[in-house]
Amino acid sequence: LTASVPSQDQAGDMKHDSISSPGISDQEKETASNAFEAFKAGSHDESLKHLDSLQELNKEDYKVTMNKAITEFYKSGQTTTSTLKQTLITLKNQMHTAVDDIDGLDDVENSILYYNQAVIHYHMRQYSEAISIGEKLYQFLEPFEEKFAQAVCFLLVDLYLLTFQPEKALHLLAVLEKLTVKDGNSKNGKGELATMNNNILSHFVKNLGMCVCVCVQYKVRAYIQMKSLKACKREIKSVMNTSGNSAPSLFLKSNFEYLRGNYRKAVKLLNSSNIAEHPGPLKTGECVRCMFWNNLGCIHFAMGKHNLGLFYFKKALQENDHICAQLGDAAKKFTGIPMCALLANKRYELLYNCGIQLLHIGRPLAAFECLMEAVQVYHSNPRLWLRLAECCITANKGSSEQETKGLPSKKGIVQAVVGQGYHRKIVLASQSTQNTIYSEGQSAAIPVASMEFAAICLRNALLLLPEHQQHDSKPDSGSKSCSQSGSTESGSETSDACSGKTQEGDKFIPAAPSSPLRKQEVENLRCSILACSAYVALALGDNLMALNHAEKLLHQTKLSGSLKFLGHLYAAEALISLDRISDAIAHLNPENVTDVSLGVTSSEQDQGSDKGDLEPVESSGKQTSLCYPSSVSSARATMLFNLGSAYCLRSEYEKARKCLHRAASVVNTKEIPPEAILLGVYLELQNGNTQLALQIIKRNQLLPSVKPASSPDLRKKPLPFQSSQPVQPIQTPSSFTQVQRK
Repeated sequence: LTASVPSQDQAGDMKHDSISSPGISDQEKETASNAFEAFKAGSHDESLKHLDSLQELNKEDYKVTMNKAITEFYKSGQTTTSTLKQTLITLKNQMHTAVDDIDGLDDVENSILYYNQAVIHYHMRQYSEAISIGEKLYQFLEPFEEKFAQAVCFLLVDLYLLTFQPEKALHLLAVLEKLTVKDGNSKNGKGELATMNNNILSHFVKNLGMCVCVCVQYKVRAYIQMKSLKACKREIKSVMNTSGNSAPSLFLKSNFEYLRGNYRKAVKLLNSSNIAEHPGPLKTGECVRCMFWNNLGCIHFAMGKHNLGLFYFKKALQENDHICAQLGDAAKKFTGIPMCALLANKRYELLYNCGIQLLHIGRPLAAFECLMEAVQVYHSNPRLWLRLAECCITANKGSSEQETKGLPSKKGIVQAVVGQGYHRKIVLASQSTQNTIYSEGQSAAIPVASMEFAAICLRNALLLLPEHQQHDSKPDSGSKSCSQSGSTESGSETSDACSGKTQEGDKFIPAAPSSPLRKQEVENLRCSILACSAYVALALGDNLMALNHAEKLLHQTKLSGSLKFLGHLYAAEALISLDRISDAIAHLNPENVTDVSLGVTSSEQDQGSDKGDLEPVESSGKQTSLCYPSSVSSARATMLFNLGSAYCLRSEYEKARKCLHRAASVVNTKEIPPEAILLGVYLELQNGNTQLALQIIKRNQLLPSVKPASSPDLRKKPLPFQSSQPVQPIQTPSSFTQVQRK
């Protein structure tokens, strides 16, 4: 759903030169009129001849040069984008002006040049530059002809939606509705100019009714980004009434059902769309088949069917690779293919989706490869750096999967058995084996799924997050701030296209290709990053850094119970390694644990938290590690096991034994961690009870006579759980005659 092809401005400027400029002769007017008529009829060679004649008559008018460049661009089939861009830059330099330096566009003719530049920036994915120009033009919208004003608004609406700024888009759509209500007939002497300036709209808005239809589709997309389902439901009915069962309308409705949690209906709507009729990416800039498979992958991800979702994402990648093979190297050189086709390649967005999916199904190395390729483009996304770190952590977490595969937990206690009969000896494990892969002899910055590289990824993620605000602003509600997606993406802190005032604390942080980070999401993400950082530092033996991260985590204002539990554990382990036993005992107090729920809200859930009818896109508990305690009692048992270890280090064996017995009374016998069994053996050996120590090893039980309640498996140092972040939002195609939509 784009609003830009340079034809409108170029032709519009051509006619403007012949009619509105003062001091032109009748011969120049006639030549300019003939050039425009030839261009409009598609006779580009004839139009160029007239323009050459016009340039001989008026060599100082830059608009003639611009019209020649645009006519040659269309003569080439819109394949010389790079040449056109360079010509426009040269013309702007000749004028010695810049958009940011202009206090007023008294000479409205110059707006055509700026608009053309914005169009090219749009197709080259330089959205910040395009928005900067578009917002400046919007400030002087009133002097423009109605159709050219519509073109500027449509371009800005599409840019705002691409950069996740739906509130700004809705404000502009309200302006567009006022413009389309008018008849569009201009006064004498300006009728042809209005028609020429409307050339852009002629590519995707054939008449007033179609313009209204496009505005409604834009509204639906904006409401979907805002997760405002009540308003979206109302507009969806209008889309279905005006567009029928076309692919764009069905994709929009499928997206709507996806957000409501009606996944089966969303799949049914996608399957009912006739994507074979789409003209193709070379004409529209979008591959609907690629979008179709991607959307199916998103839906099955939300359903928890990750293997099936991965299958669909791979199908989408195959379609995308097929399109890229057709384009060849022309897309990199910005020449040789239609300008709209520059937007067809979605490889990195799909790799991002594949990486998240692979991480959920337990294939961290494959996920690491996908996300490493995606991070080359989306290097400013803190979520993505956290996902890379999670891949490294999962790949190096060791052999703790033994218990999850049904192997006896005794494997973690008895390392070997030597001899037979009376001389039979049992060799106990000296410590929990983690099988951590370290990158020996090479830089930690080399992209390898190691814990050293995980530390770098987490450092990058923390640096990309904004600093803590000095004052807490009121949380967003309903309409949110108008500066969604952050000022860095739009290129300016405020915009006149926004009707509301922007608060500094309400700014959104861009996180392409996924949705922007809201204020609460930033805090949740910071907590997750700090937890992972503490874990990685412990694994690397950097106890001071681990303690620093754990203490920062515990000082966060909005900390979930689960991360608070991990923060105390990590801080205690770091303090014990630093021989600060008393401080560690304070962290291991079981009363510190009051909640272990996975309370970190995912981005999709957070965005819809103020909408009562929004269901979570992905259940947070689906990927919970089996070694993570599921209740407060089992979490407190973990604290008691570790507290017993701390008391042993201070030779307070009786206190340690009480902690062990108290913890064992609430944990299932088969689920007692190997570290606790070894601690029990150590205590009995210290007490001289060799036979009881052997009995504990043979039975793999601390208290054979006690039958405690069932509890999940525990570890001395649980992994930081992965905060479930949904993949890139489901995509929607534009109308068949439009230029581009992801």
